[in-house]
Formats: sequence, structure tokens, C-alpha cells
Amino acid sequence: MTTPQHTPGTPGPVRIVVADDHQVVRTGFAALLDTQPDFTVVGTASDGTEAVRICRELRPDVVLMDVRMPGTDGIEATRQLTGSGVETDRPRILILTTFDLDEYVYDALRAGANGFLLKDVTAERLFDAVRIIADGEALLAPTVTRRLISEFTRHRPTHADDRPAAALTSLTDRETQVLRLLAEGLSNSEIAVRLVVTEETVKTHVSRILNKLGLRDRTQAVVAAYETGLVVPGAHDPA
Repeated sequence: MTTPQHTPGTPGPVRIVVADDHQVVRTGFAALLDTQPDFTVVGTASDGTEAVRICRELRPDVVLMDVRMPGTDGIEATRQLTGSGVETDRPRILILTTFDLDEYVYDALRAGANGFLLKDVTAERLFDAVRIIADGEALLAPTVTRRLISEFTRHRPTHADDRPAAALTSLTDRETQVLRLLAEGLSNSEIAVRLVVTEETVKTHVSRILNKLGLRDRTQAVVAAYETGLVVPGAHDPA
């Protein structure tokens, strides 16, 4: 019998699996996360194959997924976990990265990852990141996600589906503006300040953008913005 998953916005511990091929990193993150009363580490995995098996058995809410692991790597494991089963049974994937070395993180985004976490992250940032992902949001910090996407779209060929590009024509001017700001890594509250609207209005725009483009979450919206050329890498660096 499986334990029900954490429902975003409701009380109950966040069930977590940590996947990393380095035992020190794996056990360190697990021990740190277990110090929080609202977290429960239900399992760990040393490679992608084990991560997929454990996740399908234990149904965690969030997976901390390393990219570079022997055998099935984190990208393929992410693809398998996000591409099967009903949406409510899929774990949220938080990619562990060394940032400067992992040139495959962009592939992880396309595979369905919900955000990034640096391996040298502070304890408080780790806790915040897990809670953000568990609550159904994407982790789109400007210092991490936007720079990664910019760098990787700059140096790799695009193999994007044509449908998101065509669907851009269905967006209103304001929705297009919101999508550009999403690609800069701005949060809903920051977009609201920038556009001088309420945060609820921004949420409505984001929801409509996702529906019109046939996307799952904010992370995919950022990918689409770069892949379709709506946002040019490096053109929106903050002052």
C-alpha cells in the first residue's frame, strides 16, 4: 500500500527521494532534509534506474535528482518519471547541478524537470527550494535557471516542436510580455511590480499562457520562450 502524496497548499509532510551517485552527497542531503518537521526522506538512490524504481514504489512528492550518474542518468530518469502515469502520481523533479560543469541541465528541463538546485546550496535555500517545488511551482531563480537556459540555448541546436512557436500568435500582447518576464526568471510578485498589476492578475496570465501553449508549468514556458526565439539569450540580463 502506498502513502498518499503531499497535496500542494495542504498540511502534511513532503515525501522526498534523494538520487545521487556520491554516497556522501546523498546521505548528507537526506540527513539535512530530515531535520525539518515538514519533510520526510522516504528513500535514496545511487543511479537513475534505482531512482525510477524507488519513486514508482514509494511515490514521493519531490526528487532531488543528480544529472551525472552511472547507467541511467538523471535526465533519462527524469524523462521516465515525468512521462508516465497520471499527473498527480508524478513526482516533482529538482535537479542537482554543479552549474558550471553540467552542460546537460537544459536537456533535463526539456525532460520535465521542475527546477535546479546547486550542490553547494545553503541549508535554508535547500529547504526553500524543496518547499517551492512541492507546492507546485517551478524554481526559476534568475541567478540559476535563466543563466543556464541562456547559456545552453546559445550553444546547442534547437530541436523544438513547432507547435509552441505557432501558438505564440495566440497570445495577447500582455501575455507575451508576461512570458518574456518569466524567461527572465521573475516571480509572480516581481512581474506584478514590473507591470503595475496585482499578483492574482499575473497568475491568471501565466495560466492562460500555459493553456494556450500546451505547457505543463513555468519551467516549460521559459524553455519555449527561448526555443521559439521570443527571448534572445543574453538580451535580458538585469542591470
